[in-house]
Amino acid sequence: MGLQGQIIPYKNGEKEDDDDERAGKEISPFPPPPPLHSKFAVVGYALTSKKIKSFLKPKLEGLARNKGILFVAIDQNRPLSDQGPFDIVLHKLTGKEWRQILEDYRRTHPEVTVLDPPDAIQHLHNRQSMLQCVADMNLSNSYGKVGIPKQLVIKKDASSIPGAVAKAGLMLPIVAKPLVADGSAKSHELSLAYDQQSLQKLEPPLVLQEFVNHGGVMFKVYIVGETIKVVRRFSLPDVCKRELSNIAGVFRFPRVSCAAASADNADLDPGVAELPPRPLLEKLARELCRRLGLRLFNLDIIREHGTRDRFYVIDINYFPGYGKMPEYEHIFTDFLLSLVQNQYKKKST
Repeated sequence: MGLQGQIIPYKNGEKEDDDDERAGKEISPFPPPPPLHSKFAVVGYALTSKKIKSFLKPKLEGLARNKGILFVAIDQNRPLSDQGPFDIVLHKLTGKEWRQILEDYRRTHPEVTVLDPPDAIQHLHNRQSMLQCVADMNLSNSYGKVGIPKQLVIKKDASSIPGAVAKAGLMLPIVAKPLVADGSAKSHELSLAYDQQSLQKLEPPLVLQEFVNHGGVMFKVYIVGETIKVVRRFSLPDVCKRELSNIAGVFRFPRVSCAAASADNADLDPGVAELPPRPLLEKLARELCRRLGLRLFNLDIIREHGTRDRFYVIDINYFPGYGKMPEYEHIFTDFLLSLVQNQYKKKST
């Protein structure tokens, strides 16, 4: 079935007009562009070469310029305070030195919006703490329940894993992910262990998660400020009990989900393809933005196979591959304009 990704702007729990929704209109939560007094809103960016290539595409830069936004590269060899002036600083670099530079800059330039605060981003670099806020929310309403898979952290000594897994009550198969989630290729690798003996072949430090059958499809929920967009991606296939008894070993996967594995136009079982309920995602996104202190991230969500309303967040990524998100150029430029508008209002009061 050819269901497309869904754009969901949310505004503090307000319901959108049903007629507009049925008509397929996109209702933007963003205000009109601010009076820029014949000047551009300047977005300084500090990104890796890979991120520049995938995100800062000519179409995005052209659309931004037409809307009064100029992207300017930050020179990492010069003091940040000597550059600009910037209205917004957009970044995705790692390292203690860079974090300190940004924190100092935020203190001395409170008028500049930094996307996002370095300390808040750091929270997502550790998979032990990454999902804790989702678990703490214990989100459950008439539209469904959102949690996280049962998980366990192993920091060293692979020989202790079978005993630790048994003690924690985790059921096989087990998904193993690197403890550090820094955006590198290695941090996206995962392994699937089918039997107790094979658990000793895993390489700590790791987060071990109980595998949840989910129909082989995950939902990537992209969050850009107050707008969310949901797309489907193919994922690991379900594991039945008979397979579990006949398969042993550890199977490694370099990266499960990517744009090439889009499931939006695939012929799927309707029960698998159905997107998570809109009100549930709105509440989840709004609360996570508040708790995490972030505005640019995505969630990997699965629905437990055989249920309609039992969802699990299995990963959170800061500043994900927005270039893979349909219509990201319009969504992102509208978001930047909303930030500049808020700055303009503050200066006017």
